[in-house]
Amino acid sequence: MTVIALDVGGTELKGAVVADDGTVLQTARRLTRPERGPEAVLDTVLGCATELAGLARDAGSPPRAAGIVVPGLVDEATGTAVRAVNLGWHDVPIRDRLAEHLALPVAFGHDVRAGGLAEARLGAGRGSDSLLFVPVGTGIAAAVLTDGQLLTGALGAAGELGHLTVRPGGDRCACGGRGCLETVASAGAVARRYGQATGRRGVTAEEVHRRAAEGEDEAARIWAEAVHALADGLAAATVLLDPERIVIGGGLAEAGEDLLGPLRRELVDRLAFRPPPRLLRAELGDQAGCLGAALLAFGLVSGGAW
Repeated sequence: MTVIALDVGGTELKGAVVADDGTVLQTARRLTRPERGPEAVLDTVLGCATELAGLARDAGSPPRAAGIVVPGLVDEATGTAVRAVNLGWHDVPIRDRLAEHLALPVAFGHDVRAGGLAEARLGAGRGSDSLLFVPVGTGIAAAVLTDGQLLTGALGAAGELGHLTVRPGGDRCACGGRGCLETVASAGAVARRYGQATGRRGVTAEEVHRRAAEGEDEAARIWAEAVHALADGLAAATVLLDPERIVIGGGLAEAGEDLLGPLRRELVDRLAFRPPPRLLRAELGDQAGCLGAALLAFGLVSGGAW
C-alpha cells in the first residue's frame, strides 16, 4: 500500500510516494513561487500530486490516500488553510480541492505538527509519547505531543513558541509583538542581529555560528544571546507541558552540540526544581513534514494506526 505525501512550504513543495513500511519510493520537489498568486500555488500542488500518483500507479502500487500539510493557521476539522501568509492562501479548502482532484481520501494537517508526529514515530522521539518538537529556522514553532496525541488548541494555533515573549520591550516581531523568542533565537534573527551589529550583510546564521566557534567576539555574543533566549522559551514550555523529550530541528540544529550542549546546561540552571527533559537533535531533517503527511494519510486508511 502507498500514499501520496505533500509538504507545502513558502519556498518549496516537497512531495513523495511512501509505502506502508515507511519507505520513500518516489520524491518530487517544486518551487511554490507565491508571487504568482494563490491559485497558481494551488495548481503547482495539484500538478505535483498528479505526477506522484502516476508514478505510483506505473510502479504497480496505486495510492490509497494522500496527506497534505501546510504552514500558518489551519482548521484541521474542515481541511482549510485559514491563513498561510507566505503562500497567499486565505480560507482555501485545500483538503477538498486535493481530494476532488485525485479522487482519493485526503488527510490534512499543520506542517510543524506533522513534522513532530514524524519525529515522534520515526525519528528522535521514537519510544516517547510526550515530547516537544521545536524546528528553529527562519522562525520558531513547536509541535506538542502528550499521551501520544498532538495538541492543536482552540484556534488550531497550539505550539506558537516563537511568539512567546522572552525579552519584553525588545525588537518588533512580524506578529506585531515585541521581544518574541523568534526575534532573538531563530536562524533569521541570528543573521539579522549580526548584520545590524557589524554592518556585514548577507551573513547566514551558519556563518555566525562558525565565527563564534572561531572566537569572534560579536558573533559569540549574538550566538550566546540566541542560546539564552531559546533556553528561556524551552524552560517555560517545560514548566507548562512537562515533556519527556525536546527534539530540536530546523537550520539552527545543524550546529549540533554547539547548540545542544549549552542549551542542556542552561535548562539545568532554569529548572532547578526538576530534572530537564532529554534534549535531542531531530533525525529526519527536511523530510519530517512530508513523512508526517504520509503518517496522516496512512492513519486515514487504517483507522488511525500505522
